[in-house]
Amino acid sequence: MKIRDVMTPDIEVVTPDDKLRTAARLMVDLDFEALPVLEDNKLVGMITGRDIAVRIVADGGDPEATTVHQAMSTDPLYCFENESAEDVARKMGDWWVRRLPVVKQDKRLIGMVSLADLTILQAASRRREIGKPLHRSRAARSTRQARRPRRTAAAA
Repeated sequence: MKIRDVMTPDIEVVTPDDKLRTAARLMVDLDFEALPVLEDNKLVGMITGRDIAVRIVADGGDPEATTVHQAMSTDPLYCFENESAEDVARKMGDWWVRRLPVVKQDKRLIGMVSLADLTILQAASRRREIGKPLHRSRAARSTRQARRPRRTAAAA
């Protein structure tokens, strides 16, 4: 399966000229840890909450006056839309990242893939291979010992 079939399209982005306050607010509103940075519809970087905290705020920088460009990572990791999901999962593991931008050959952003996306895909694949549901059945409890009610500090 190709990564374009698994990715999330239509991802929110910021530009290098946006203020850090804008990026941080967007991260909070969307519950994202990172945002792609686009310039002329091309991926030029990534900005994370850690970038904002460590590179700017910890040094006393003002998120209202500082631009995304001043804090972003300028050499972002990414994958191409036609790569296999297995290859991208391997890359993410090797690179220790939880999300990757998905781009076309010209680095135009078309989506984002997360470990959660790939985990769901792998679980569905395993389920088809095994032919069993994903959940585990509960082990039967032993009938030899009856459970005693728990004692709490208030009851003692």
